[in-house]
Amino acid sequence: MSSAPTVYDVAEQSGVSIATVSRVYRNPDSVRQQTRDRVLAAARELGYVPSGNARGLASRSTGVLGLCFPDYADPATEAEAGDEADDDAAMLYSDQIIRGMERAARRHGYALLIAASLKGGPESLVAKVAGRVDGFAVLARTVPTEELEVISRRLPVVMLAGPRESDQLDHLDHIEVANADGQRELTRHLVEDHGLRRLAFVGGEEYSPDVRARFAGYREACLAAGIPVREEPDLQAPLMTQAEGSRAADALLDRGGEPLEAMLFANDQMAVGALHALERRGVRVPEDMAVTGFDGIPLSRLVRPALTTVRQPMRRMGEEAVDLLVQRLGAGRGGEPVSLMLPVNVARRGSCGC
Repeated sequence: MSSAPTVYDVAEQSGVSIATVSRVYRNPDSVRQQTRDRVLAAARELGYVPSGNARGLASRSTGVLGLCFPDYADPATEAEAGDEADDDAAMLYSDQIIRGMERAARRHGYALLIAASLKGGPESLVAKVAGRVDGFAVLARTVPTEELEVISRRLPVVMLAGPRESDQLDHLDHIEVANADGQRELTRHLVEDHGLRRLAFVGGEEYSPDVRARFAGYREACLAAGIPVREEPDLQAPLMTQAEGSRAADALLDRGGEPLEAMLFANDQMAVGALHALERRGVRVPEDMAVTGFDGIPLSRLVRPALTTVRQPMRRMGEEAVDLLVQRLGAGRGGEPVSLMLPVNVARRGSCGC
């Protein structure tokens, strides 16, 4: 007997991201009609029933793990008719974590309940999800500390990404990646292997601990090479989207002064947007300008030139989260909190001149 179809199956069949499928059921007006029809047709064909419709689950449900993450949808991209590949690219970081969690959950005999936050914040969803799962994984800064503290008294909770931010949450298991190490090595590669010295770092989401760690790694590499470097990113994008990356590249080009040799972006989405902007303005990559990102989303391999980036193990992060939750459920809630730091590696590709 085959297993019931999942949100992953619907996403794969309809050619969109997992989060787009989630939005079709949760907030259909936020998804273009053409995309919505395609997702619903795939769901009908597969016989998929969204877990959000399982209202009869008891508050002490068993066999279900939850994941809550921010909805990174890019409104500017969604407005561009027919540009659906970009819409889905905006979600690929979360998608990879979800796929890792789902793979591990199936292996352990659990189902996965996914909640992406709406514009009004994730608070309204958190209690619903937490009331229907045995364990809970949450991306850093998605859920208010006070609310997470309450949930963690009842359920095992794993925090994903970013360093520990609050003494109140020190008792939670925690998984992050070596953000500073990866950005330091990438910057060192540009400076030492390519001889570049006029660099600019574009950050984003000012309060993101991951972005802060990446910028710290960048600064360390610049200082070690004797390159003057600011105490803040050269630009801070309000959203880490392709549209903002494009705007940032334009702004850096328009600043005047000595021309830059490299633009380093805090994630791949912004770097891909920058590649489009540079091409539009006749700036050759990598001959005139090197461009780098961070994350290693599939899109980074598909753009031309292919994007030099720092690959983080997103699927493994999801798998490790499930393994930790299952361990907690099997062994009871006691014991010291686990902190995992997952390694990253630099993918040297065409956009830096490799």
